[in-house]
Amino acid sequence: MIGHADRFSLQNKVALILGGSSGIGREIAFAFHAAGAVVVPVGKTSSKIAEVNAALAARGARHKGYCADVTDPAGLTGVIDGTIAACGRIDVLVNSQGVTILKPAESFARADYDLILATNLTSVFFACTQVGKHMLERGSGSIINIASIAALRGFQRSAPYTVSKHGVLGLTRTLGAEWAARGVRVNAISPGFFMTPLNEGKMSSQRKEMAMRRTPMHRFGQLEELVGAAIYLASPSATFVTGQSIAVDGGFLAAGLDGVG
Repeated sequence: MIGHADRFSLQNKVALILGGSSGIGREIAFAFHAAGAVVVPVGKTSSKIAEVNAALAARGARHKGYCADVTDPAGLTGVIDGTIAACGRIDVLVNSQGVTILKPAESFARADYDLILATNLTSVFFACTQVGKHMLERGSGSIINIASIAALRGFQRSAPYTVSKHGVLGLTRTLGAEWAARGVRVNAISPGFFMTPLNEGKMSSQRKEMAMRRTPMHRFGQLEELVGAAIYLASPSATFVTGQSIAVDGGFLAAGLDGVG
């Protein structure tokens, strides 16, 4: 029988966190380390990954993360192989890499669409399947994809982003069902509105006001309010949970009439 505290422990689990140098991924990296995991963050900006590595080392972390562009097949394979070589295995994969552009749908160029889909969906698919092969061979593992409430609604001025997040949720459900009997769980977290480097500078004041008005809690989320869902999905407490999405959204998806009373 696992004790209550141990059910949420990540002690000695090896967690590869793509997009782990900023925003949601960075916060998850610190939370996983505090829960006992061996954390390997990955980011494509050298200064950001250096800062995260230094902050984790100051907390006693034993392994450094990687600077890599995971939309590049060689870059993705390199961080996966490097993590397995350095740590012996990967127990948890977090796909937190993401990019967005806000403008009318008819204004998106092919290059915009390709960038968003390559980052938000294609790299997630191949990270899941490459790490998934390793996990399936071992008969255990947990994959956590960062989706969005945009995966469950239509979001104006962000058509490619919305397409990509619908794809992430479809992938999560499909792999969750396909791999369930083989010991690998695949779940997603769908955040509501959190002000991160991904969206803070891109959202107009009017869009921020609308988001806050339509969220029943009438505020933006704090990143520390998101990490509990990730720890839960990676932990022994969630061993019968797969193919699911947990919305951490202040009630956004539950609300009707634009969340206004």
